[in-house]
Amino acid sequence: MTTTTDKSSALTQGVIIFVYLAVLTALEYGIAIALPSVPLLALVALIKAGLVMYYYMHIYNLGKEDAASEGHDSYAYKTSTNRFGLWLFLLSDSFVFGGLLVSRFNLLGMERPHLNQLLGLGVTSVLLISSFFMNRAETCMAHGDQKGFLSGIMITIVLGLAFLVGVVGLEWQLAKLEQVIVNKDVVGGIFYMMTGMHAFHVLTGVIFLFIVWRLGKMGFFTREQHWGVEAAAVYWHFVDVVWIFFYPALYLIGKVA
Repeated sequence: MTTTTDKSSALTQGVIIFVYLAVLTALEYGIAIALPSVPLLALVALIKAGLVMYYYMHIYNLGKEDAASEGHDSYAYKTSTNRFGLWLFLLSDSFVFGGLLVSRFNLLGMERPHLNQLLGLGVTSVLLISSFFMNRAETCMAHGDQKGFLSGIMITIVLGLAFLVGVVGLEWQLAKLEQVIVNKDVVGGIFYMMTGMHAFHVLTGVIFLFIVWRLGKMGFFTREQHWGVEAAAVYWHFVDVVWIFFYPALYLIGKVA
């Protein structure tokens, strides 16, 4: 599949990628139940992350054009340098999440917390759906559809809040009832660090999206100049990519501790 430029094709492509992600998530859940294979689960997670990074985060934009030819004061050049800076930030941030992921397997091995599987699948689905609507919001703005942008980003915000309620409001409370954190053991420590750090990034993402929504409502962005929208979208999809790996690590891989 290739990237597209016209609005209709771009929106359709977003739908197709979301269908792929939904099917892969269902496959991932099935693999964990039927034949708990770590290599297969890792492969599925890598494929999902690759789809999000290429089609939703537009990583190919990093080397797409030489904006320097338009001058250092041009919007294209500033966008190009800002884009590079954002990806450097995300790369540095990924080391934090990578460290947490390594710590999970180093400290727990093939054991995992006793968590609610349906709730885990539910919050994962909510976050994937939010990425779908964020992609639609960005696509609409890139084609001058402010109404579609505003509605898409607002839905994303609501879904982001729903994810936070599911993880912090429900899963954390259920984890206490299920005795995930018994005598402040390492299992509870890993669980709360991983979900807590990710929830913090989701919260900052929601705040970021709300600011962008307000600016969009004021007419701050245009079809030609909407770097803020792209930055918010890339950051939000990055949070999704992180959860793509955290979900199987916490809910699917290993036996219950």
